[in-house]
Amino acid sequence: MATMTIAPDYGYVLLAATSTFIVNVLHMVNTSAYRKAAKIAYPAAYAPSSRTDAEAYRFNSAQRAHANYIENQVSMLGALFIAGLSYPRVAAGMGLGWSVCRWVYMKGYSEGQEGGKGRYKGIGFYLFQFGLIGMAAWTGVGTVLGW
Repeated sequence: MATMTIAPDYGYVLLAATSTFIVNVLHMVNTSAYRKAAKIAYPAAYAPSSRTDAEAYRFNSAQRAHANYIENQVSMLGALFIAGLSYPRVAAGMGLGWSVCRWVYMKGYSEGQEGGKGRYKGIGFYLFQFGLIGMAAWTGVGTVLGW
C-alpha cells in the first residue's frame, strides 16, 4: 500500500482554496448590489420573466454567474486538494488562476450583455479546472500503482 506525506508546500494549496471562498463572497456582494438596483425582494432567486428592464436582466445574469460558480466550486476544490498532494505548487497556481478567471467571469456576465456573452471573458477557468481534474486523476493512478 502506498503512503503519502503532505509536503510543506501544501500550504499554497490551502491558500488557493481560500481564494475561492473570497471569490464566493465577491459573488454575494455583486449579486446583492444588482438585486438592490433591480428592486428584487427576497426570497426571489431571480427577477420574474415579466421584467424586461436592464436592471432585472443584469440581476438575473449576476445570479446565474453565482449559481454557475457554486456548481463548479465543489469539484474544483476536490480536484485541487487531490492534485495538490502530488503537485502542490502547480495545483495552487492553477487554483489561483481558476479564482481569477471566475472573478472575470462574474464581472463579464454581470454586465448583462445579450445572451450572457460577457461570461466568455472568464471562460478560461475551464482550462484550470480540467487541468486540476487531470492532475487529480494522475495522482490517483500514481498512488494505486505506487509511483
